[in-house]
Amino acid sequence: SGQAHALWEGIQSLGPSLGVPGRRRLSTLYPWHRAVVSGRVRRAWVIPPISVSENHKRLPYPLVQIKSDKQPLGSVIYSIQGPGVDEEPQGVFSIDKFTGKVFLNAMLDREKTDRFRLRAFALDLGGATLEEPTDLEIVVVDQNDNRPVFRQEAFMGRVLEGAVPGTYVTRAEATDADDPETDNAALRYSILEQGSPQLFSIDEHTGDIRTVQVGLDREVVAVYNLTLQVADMSGDGLTATASAIITLEDVNDNAPGFTQDEFFMEVTEAVSGVDVGRLEVQDRDLPGSPNWAARFTILEGDPNGQFTIRTDPKTNEGVLSVVKPLDYESCEQYDLRVAVQNEAPLQAAAPRAERGQARVSVRVQDVNEAPVFQENPLRTSLPEGVLPGTPVATFSAQDPDTEQLQRLSYSKDYDPEDWLQVDRATGRVQTQRVLSPASPFLKDGWYRAIILACDDASPPRTATGTLSVEILEVNDHAPELSLRSGSVCSEPGQGSGLLLGATDEDLPPHGAPFHFQLSPRVPELTQNWSLSQINVSHAQLRLRHQVREGLHRLSLLLRDSGQPPQQREQPLNVTVCRCGKDGACLPGATARRAGGAGISLGALVIVLASVILLLLLALPVALVARSRQQSGDKGFLHGLQDDLRDNILNYDEQGGGEEDQDAYDINQLRHPTELAALCRPPVRRDAPFSRGCPQAARVLPSSPANIADFINDGLEVADSDPSVPPYDTALIYDYEGDGSVAGTLSSILSSLGDEDQDYSCLWDWGPRFARLADLYGPP
Repeated sequence: SGQAHALWEGIQSLGPSLGVPGRRRLSTLYPWHRAVVSGRVRRAWVIPPISVSENHKRLPYPLVQIKSDKQPLGSVIYSIQGPGVDEEPQGVFSIDKFTGKVFLNAMLDREKTDRFRLRAFALDLGGATLEEPTDLEIVVVDQNDNRPVFRQEAFMGRVLEGAVPGTYVTRAEATDADDPETDNAALRYSILEQGSPQLFSIDEHTGDIRTVQVGLDREVVAVYNLTLQVADMSGDGLTATASAIITLEDVNDNAPGFTQDEFFMEVTEAVSGVDVGRLEVQDRDLPGSPNWAARFTILEGDPNGQFTIRTDPKTNEGVLSVVKPLDYESCEQYDLRVAVQNEAPLQAAAPRAERGQARVSVRVQDVNEAPVFQENPLRTSLPEGVLPGTPVATFSAQDPDTEQLQRLSYSKDYDPEDWLQVDRATGRVQTQRVLSPASPFLKDGWYRAIILACDDASPPRTATGTLSVEILEVNDHAPELSLRSGSVCSEPGQGSGLLLGATDEDLPPHGAPFHFQLSPRVPELTQNWSLSQINVSHAQLRLRHQVREGLHRLSLLLRDSGQPPQQREQPLNVTVCRCGKDGACLPGATARRAGGAGISLGALVIVLASVILLLLLALPVALVARSRQQSGDKGFLHGLQDDLRDNILNYDEQGGGEEDQDAYDINQLRHPTELAALCRPPVRRDAPFSRGCPQAARVLPSSPANIADFINDGLEVADSDPSVPPYDTALIYDYEGDGSVAGTLSSILSSLGDEDQDYSCLWDWGPRFARLADLYGPP
């Protein structure tokens, strides 16, 4: 009990100074000491942290000695483990395994590692554990080895000029790597330099920069540059510096003013859009800002708004210009009163400029002005078709130069139809020819010409005037029927009648609506015919009673709506025909409709007689040729009764197949000039073998006497041509004959000879079987 008390006293006395550099005496700890107390056993003492200063240079440096009281000195082996020993950073601490002394072997940096936690072990010489492992904590004591650092080299701040004291500007911030719980990181801010007077202050704890008094004027000093300092150890330690740049923002505390009280300028008359002169102003506010930009106003002297002032954005000058032409004869000089102000409103406390207004005298210079047409363009009207020499208008001008004696002369500048004539001295315009209504220069009934008026000054001036003449429409054309013929049903109740339309070359209002009327000169027309108006341009003609079929010639009276109206009687050919239920003429009425279409009966008779005569001339020739062909054909067909199917093509389907293209070559019909070169084998067995190729084209006869021979030869060549089928060739679309389940469909092969067959019925089957009837019928 006495020994334990002595050990505790040693720990208490060494605790505050344990491991502090400069202490020579090594402290000894018994971390595994057990003290016996009545009723309770305490296993181990709580070891306080061992402190050591960073940056200690005397190495190796003994920190502490640990001991176990279970074995005498030299019988216990000590060891330590943890960061700084066998973990990174290795080699910082070591222990004498027999004495238990712990040494510091390297300099420490608290900013990297502020404490180390190690484990201490005690073993006997045989390696058996004498004590349970215990913790050993080494605390690195901070030293003021880091200067404070500003976060920026320069801090930017802005504040309005004229700001009241205490206005926040910006904040300066700094850091210190030392222990923030010690004075080593206790920072204090200050302003080393700001010039005179002292207009800004900084909070030593927060770094906030504020204004401290009035007097900030951008026009005097626009930017302030402050030098700042921060120090640790509550302002007594290490220091660092930075700058604060404070810019004063402009306010409109200076009114603009003219540089002089009066300006003198000159400008010529009769011009617009030109600059007269510049008004110079000055303003101390920030150039380019709304506090500096000037705005000008003409207060008086310009009642008609002939002047305007705009601002030059680069120089801030006022540019006076003319927007309406000036007239020297009306006013020789203008006296303007002009004011200037800024775009932004002026601060209430700012003083007004002494020269906020100025007078501008503008003298007008007299020049030769161009003549002026009093009415431009000049519009007039004339009826169409007026004769040459008709007055159009007097297109005269006046010279505004009343103080100068000048003469005006007139001429044409644009007259595409050369229709007008202009008096050179007076400007009187008249026609010199008749204007065609179809002129391409007549647009929507208007004709446009350009007249010039020129004075005799030096240099001369010319005025341009536009003369527009409206050509008034005259009702000089009567309406006409669109169709001069038609047909109606003979029964009054059938059909829709005949629709009649009319047209008129005149333009509105001299055209439609048209009035249709049966000619009053033929009153009997109204007994059988009636006209009813459908719309403004059409009427309907109907029968009142049934009349004879055929052509009827009517006379109609058409009248337009012009003033005065124009009318004309016109003939109308109407064909009356028998109609079906649908109201259309029946086919039997063709001849009568043709007559209604304009073909006379005499002409029709002549045409029919000519056709009949041609038929009578050709009939004998055809009969002779037919008889010759019969005798030749019978010879060809003899002995071929058993093989009549040689030209029959079996398709086994509806329509022709590919073989049909081989049976008859249609190209030979399309290109007859190439037949001689082709010379294909005959496709017809009834053709003479000597005619394998078609004959060349024959020349037409030169006289009517040879027409019979020409027709006869043509028939013979056509019937004997082996490259094309004859006119009466039968096209078989299914197989028939021997072997067919349907049997034969004709009686051609029903017997061995022609004697038992009667072919006279073939004449009733139409022209396609006439050839067979001619060949096999009775002679």
